[in-house]
Amino acid sequence: MDHKRKADDSEGGDKEPVDTPSSDAIVVKRSRSDAEGAIVESKPTSGAIIAAPPGRTSSLKAPIMLLTGHKAEVNTVRFSPSGEFLASAGGDREIFFWNTYGECINYMVLTGHTASILELGWSGDGTKIATASADKTVGIWDVERGMRIKKCREHTSFVNSCSVTRRGTALVASASDDTTARVWDPRMKLSAQTFSHNYPLTSVTWSDAGDMLFTGGLDNIVRAWDMRKGDVVHSFVGHDDTITGLRVSHDGSYLLSNAMDHTVRVWDVRPYAPIDRQLKVFTGCHHGVERSLLRCAWSKDGERVAAGSSDQFVHVWDTTSRRLLYKLPGHAGSVNDVDFHPKEPIIVSCSSDRTIYLGELAA
Repeated sequence: MDHKRKADDSEGGDKEPVDTPSSDAIVVKRSRSDAEGAIVESKPTSGAIIAAPPGRTSSLKAPIMLLTGHKAEVNTVRFSPSGEFLASAGGDREIFFWNTYGECINYMVLTGHTASILELGWSGDGTKIATASADKTVGIWDVERGMRIKKCREHTSFVNSCSVTRRGTALVASASDDTTARVWDPRMKLSAQTFSHNYPLTSVTWSDAGDMLFTGGLDNIVRAWDMRKGDVVHSFVGHDDTITGLRVSHDGSYLLSNAMDHTVRVWDVRPYAPIDRQLKVFTGCHHGVERSLLRCAWSKDGERVAAGSSDQFVHVWDTTSRRLLYKLPGHAGSVNDVDFHPKEPIIVSCSSDRTIYLGELAA
């Protein structure tokens, strides 16, 4: 899938599988050296979210905050479950951690991957993240200790996507160009389950309860796998090109998909839904000739959805009316990932232009 994104596919020498904190996972902390992209040592805040200033809808220091520091395209960005922090990663193979509030200080950087990081996800309790990389590995990281605790090495090609269960043990799912999706338990040496497909996979996400796994890839079909049976229980047909992003709504009832056919779709994933599970189709976003893996996101209340786009805009729609609410400018390159804050009307986006924007939305 070299045509889908830029990736440094160079690999280091052979290493033994790592199931304990690895020595090549490096935490970088240093004092501010310049105004742009500086990395500053910072301590987590108490977790209290202050009241929004008069006339404002969020507690951001300013309605728009620009975060810089990455040295290559930023492929993925996600808020922590508490909303206090966010993590980003991309072509520079580094994972940046930022404070959401105040000066949005970049307080920690983790390294260890040897090629571009394509997606990351937080555990439900905010103590761990997982990363998917073009170096053919999945990383599981302890955020509180600032170290990698597991390096998953069974994939034989680029790992395009990863997702972490929302509750209970932080199980990690991954999707790869090698046509498999795998499930990883940090307590086990090898993968716990493997789901084989006929085509490369580009996106994966868990159901809210963690009892189903959704996968999408080059055959344009989204599949729902029953974790107990290990079989496909639903196939969602409608997209006309490669699936690039999958996210389940916060209440677990609906699945959002982004695809290279320039559409974003909503699917009903409730147990007793009608046979035709496609509910909504949103248009307006674009996938360019670079064919990047552009992701999508739900707001906490399910009333808005957003998607990345190659036209350099962040697209936000009203879920009920399908009306385009926002077409947010600012980036100078493809918008690769978006995420909504879990508690406030804030959206974050990252781009191939190496920047991250935090933006305040209307309440």
